[in-house]
This record gives sequence, C-alpha cells and structure tokens, in this order.
Amino acid sequence: MFRLDRLPLAEAYAQFLATAGVERGLIGPREAPRLWDRHLLNCAVLADLLPDEAEVADIGSGAGLPGLVLAIQRPDLRITLIEPLLRRTTFLSEVVDELSLENVEVVRGRADALHGGRTFDVVTSRAVAPLGRLLEWSMPLVAAEGELVAMKGSSIAEEIEEARPVLRRFGCAEPTVSVLGAGLLESTTLALRVAWADPAKVSWPSVPAATPRRDGGKNARSKRRKNT
Repeated sequence: MFRLDRLPLAEAYAQFLATAGVERGLIGPREAPRLWDRHLLNCAVLADLLPDEAEVADIGSGAGLPGLVLAIQRPDLRITLIEPLLRRTTFLSEVVDELSLENVEVVRGRADALHGGRTFDVVTSRAVAPLGRLLEWSMPLVAAEGELVAMKGSSIAEEIEEARPVLRRFGCAEPTVSVLGAGLLESTTLALRVAWADPAKVSWPSVPAATPRRDGGKNARSKRRKNT
C-alpha cells in the first residue's frame, strides 16, 4: 500500500501515533493495535485521487490523518496541515521535524481564518464535521479548478441530501463518492469529492494573506498552483 521507499517513514509515524499520540490523547489506546488498517492504510488510499504536485490543505488535522499520511505517501504534494489546538500542532510539528518532511507546513488556526487569503488544489479532511458545515469551512479554500476530498462514513448519502442547500449556495457540482481499497483493506475508504459547478464563476475576495504561523516544515511552499 505504501511505496517501499516511503515505508520506513510510515513505520516511524505509526510509532509516534502509538506512543506520543496515545499519551497526549490524540489517539485512543484501543486504536493503537489497529493503527495500520484502520488509520494509516485507510488514509493512504486517498493519495490515488490527488493530482500530481498538488497544493493540499488538510483541515482539522488532529494527529495528522490524512494529511501526514498523504505527505509520506506522496512527496510530490505540498501539504498544509491546519489545526487550531496547540497540543495537536505541537505533535504535528515534532513528527514533521523528526521525519524531515520538507513538503509539510503546519498552521495553527481555524480553516476559516485562511478564507480569502489562500486557496488550494485539494482540501482534505477526515471525520471533521457534517458535510454542510464542512463545505462552509472548506470550499472558500478550494481553487477554481480544485476540489474538496473528504473521508466520510456510511451515512455519506444522507449527508449529501442534508447539505443540498449549502451545495447550491456555494455553486458546487454534484458530489461524487469513490470507494477505495476494495480487496486490499478490511474496511474500504469512502471519499466524497466536491468541485465547482462552473470554475469560471469562482472569484473569492482578494485579501492579503496574513503570514501563517509555521510550526513545522523547513522548505514548505505556499504559492498557488493551477491544475493542468
């Protein structure tokens, strides 16, 4: 599942989760024995959906799922981990520094604090909020040709129906659902994808971006890239 040349990094991250992650309350003690199938591999399959060299924002990163997994699996991606809680950003920064993940930037703050200042090719999340609220946090960060890619549970169809008013208000295209990891994982991953209905009409206010608090990543880049 992980590229062989990236497997040592994945193993080191798993060790962080099983030790410091549990000790600091980022991962439940019962999750430690099933980190690989339920968390790491479950997130790793998401990498297949992301375009080459994409700028990715992972909102509500928590312990780094899926953001750090994507950074490990796909070094071509430039990942910004957005997390408001200090103890979590401290953990994320320690992992980034220890594993020398130069394609990762850690930003302490809420996703909506970046609205109008930065956009990304892909905005990811895992178990952050119901779809309606997630759209309000995520879509202002999605570039015109970009998309939201969220890991969701079995209630995904109901969430889509409940979020219809928000989807229309933002001018989103019809959401699509991808089932990932079939035949490979004990539990498949459901990925909800939402793009713009008409990218030509997307025009967020041009607000100068405040300098983000950078807690990790030595060579992270934040310039906007257009999808090709």
